[in-house]
Order: sequence, then C-alpha cells, then structure tokens
Amino acid sequence: MDEHSPLHPDRNLALELVRATEAAAIRTTPWIGKGCKNDADGAAVDAMRAFLATVDFDGVVVIGEGEKDRAPMLFNGEHVGTSRGPACDIAVDPIDGTSLTAAGRQNALSVIAVSDRGTMLDASGVFYMDKIVTGPEGKGVVDIRKPIGENLRAYAAATGREVGELRVAVLDRPRHEGLIQEIRDAGAGTRLLLDGDVAGGINAVRPGTRIDLCVGIGGSPEGITTACAVKALGGFMQATPAPRDAAERDRAIASGLDPEKVYELDDLVAGDNTLFVATGVTDGGLVDGVRRDGPVIHTSSIVLRSKSGTVRRISAEHLVSKWW
Repeated sequence: MDEHSPLHPDRNLALELVRATEAAAIRTTPWIGKGCKNDADGAAVDAMRAFLATVDFDGVVVIGEGEKDRAPMLFNGEHVGTSRGPACDIAVDPIDGTSLTAAGRQNALSVIAVSDRGTMLDASGVFYMDKIVTGPEGKGVVDIRKPIGENLRAYAAATGREVGELRVAVLDRPRHEGLIQEIRDAGAGTRLLLDGDVAGGINAVRPGTRIDLCVGIGGSPEGITTACAVKALGGFMQATPAPRDAAERDRAIASGLDPEKVYELDDLVAGDNTLFVATGVTDGGLVDGVRRDGPVIHTSSIVLRSKSGTVRRISAEHLVSKWW
C-alpha cells in the first residue's frame, strides 16, 4: 500500500497517539509511589481510552489490558478511534510497569504500538512468551533455540567484542534463576529488571545503551509491543509461546498459536509499517518520567516509525490547570 494513502498509518497518526500516552502518564502521577497499582492503572486506562477516541483512525485492540489485568476497557477486540482514517491493529499498555509505578521505581512507561490491519500477531492465547532481542548484528547469528552461552559468544564475535563486555537484560524472577546463572557462567553481566521489559528490549537494540541483549520469559502483550519497536529500530527478535500449564497450552493451540514454533520478527508483526509511542511515567533509561514544576507538567516521549526508520523525541509542557 502506498505510504501516502489515507488508509496507511503515517507520521501524523504517530504524533496524535503521543497525546494518548502523555495523558495516561499525566493521570498516573498522583499514584506514583503510593502503593496502589490498580488505581494507577485505572487512571491511565481511562485517560488513554478518552484520548484514543478522538484520533482519526479505525483501531482494533489486538493486544490490550484484556484478561491479563481483568480490565473493563481497552480489551482485546475493542474498537478505538473515530473510525475515520487508516485501519490499524493496536497494542496498548497504559502502564508498562504498574508495580514500578506503585513503588515509585524507574522505567515505568505508557505505551501504544500500531501496525496495518491484520499484521499484528494475536498472542492473547498465552500470558507469557520467551524472547530474545538484540541489535541488527544478531540477524543470522543468534537463535533462541541455542543455549544462551552459545548465543552470547556468537553475538560477541559479530559485534567485535568479548563476552565479558556484554550486558544482558533479564526480568528478576525466580523462573530466571537458571538463565541468569548461565549468562554469568558464560562471562557476561546481567541487568536485572524489576519490571517493564519493553524498555529493556528497546534498549537492547538502540546503540549507546548499557544493554546488549534482552532475554527471558515476559508477558506476551509486552512481547508484541516490543516487536513493533524492534522492527522500527531495525533490530533482531525471536519469541516462543510459554504456556504455564497443559490447560493454557491447549488454549494457545485453540487460538491458533503453536507452542513449539519460533516466531520471527515478521511473524510477530508483519510488514514494514509499525509505529511505537511511549511516554515516561517514571524516570528511566529510555525516557524521563512525568515531572511537575509549579504550574507546568513536563512529559518526555519517544516515537519510532519503521517506514521511515526514524526516532523522534518529544518534550512537552502541559498547564496543570488544564488537567486538574
């Protein structure tokens, strides 16, 4: 489809979507560090949905709050937007890192990802996916089916470094104890994430960060959202469904997912027209968090677009009086 077709998601849509992530992040601020993650998430969902309703596009939520968070809005299959403009698949996470927000920790984001209609994998049949994310040097070099030590040695060689120079982002969970030890046994270092592995995956692709790879089992919604960003950045990603038990495995198969399949980046999100938008809720390595300075609220956002290969950073000032 022609890039300039009114049926094609474009840069103007990306800039409109920033308004929705900004709104979600701003509405979350009263709950940062208050220990009430459900209240924070509810405020973000309400704000994001209200702003999405004003955007000229025909969006279908493929990856939403859904069953994972038992959300009444922004659920899988919900239509959002004015129904005018491009037909899109949309992944939303009003707060990636609700626990981080509740605790006042770093790296909480408000996130939206968009692709052409019918191109985003519906991974809602499983809660979790195992993934590996690297920079472009990982293409044809790294494979999720191989032991992590072998992948680290191959990636180090491809990037002209020693394994000991590599830093690997992993969610700090009991399920990853063995993986973390394997990484360290191979000679690489770890960056243990309390939550929010979307930012970890993005930073694994971006040059100049302190993360070289992002690996391990995380939420399947976060995996698809990350895939949209990785595609925009030209990185490498593979994922496999990680059902927790036999019943979930059966549900995954019934939904069309193959628990044995390695899903390549083009399987996770097809085509070359993805948009990824994120606004910081709390400070982090990707963007700064929301900050109030007297009568002004400051927000920091990042916009990635695969069609043009661009990364845009947007700093905005909002009058407090317009929000409360």
